Amino acid sequence: MSTSLSQDIAPLLPYLRRYARALAGSQKSGDAYVRACLQALVGDHTIIDRDGGVKIGLYRLFHVLWNATVIPPADADGSASIFEQTAQERLSTMAPESRQTLLLSTLEGFSIAETARIIDKSPDEVSKLIKQAIEEIDRQTKTDVLIIEDEPLISMDLTQIVESLGHSVTQVARTASEAIAAAKSHTPGLVLADIQLADGSSGIDAVKDILANMSVPVIFITSFPERLLTGERPEPTFLITKPFNPNTVKAGISQALFFKGSNAVAA
Repeated sequence: MSTSLSQDIAPLLPYLRRYARALAGSQKSGDAYVRACLQALVGDHTIIDRDGGVKIGLYRLFHVLWNATVIPPADADGSASIFEQTAQERLSTMAPESRQTLLLSTLEGFSIAETARIIDKSPDEVSKLIKQAIEEIDRQTKTDVLIIEDEPLISMDLTQIVESLGHSVTQVARTASEAIAAAKSHTPGLVLADIQLADGSSGIDAVKDILANMSVPVIFITSFPERLLTGERPEPTFLITKPFNPNTVKAGISQALFFKGSNAVAA
């Protein structure tokens, strides 16, 4: 791979890893697909189509390999958790292209036209696939949500988004201690967490404490994604950057509840 191409791709890799993990349902399996994509590029840098830009070309190449490569899922030896088993059962009922389009157009922020180019579909086909994915996931999931966020306007926005999907907000916590107490008082089905909280405490620490006592899916919504996307330690599967698009949050919630598992948190 040329130095120029390597430099263009490097800043995109944390986000491609995020996407691959959400698509595959685990960090191990998602990272394996990303490695396969990079190995293919190293072998022949001309296989990436840069006409629409390096980012679209990278995701387009990833999807070609995703559809052609068989990589064993994480814990294929029978040690998969009940959450991963649930995810696989749900995945078997949904068309893969529906989830791909949902993630690309919302979680990754691609336009309908860009998503269509990546998966080689028409814009109309992409719109229909996204609608199908949202309807299928929402049909399978309804839960209580704990929001860990110290900014009142943002917490109000998140509450509105959560309730628009048919879920309930049990509490909005502004500090780590409030969040931990709230989770102990009422076990949530999902946690939406900021990293930097009102009293200087850490949303990461709050989530660690919560996950030490229960298994619950977590979505980090933060202005500081680089604190979690380091590539050096276990990372959260679901991570949304502020300022956020409401549709991105909706997609993240749907995906997190779809997999119904507790996500790794950076130390």
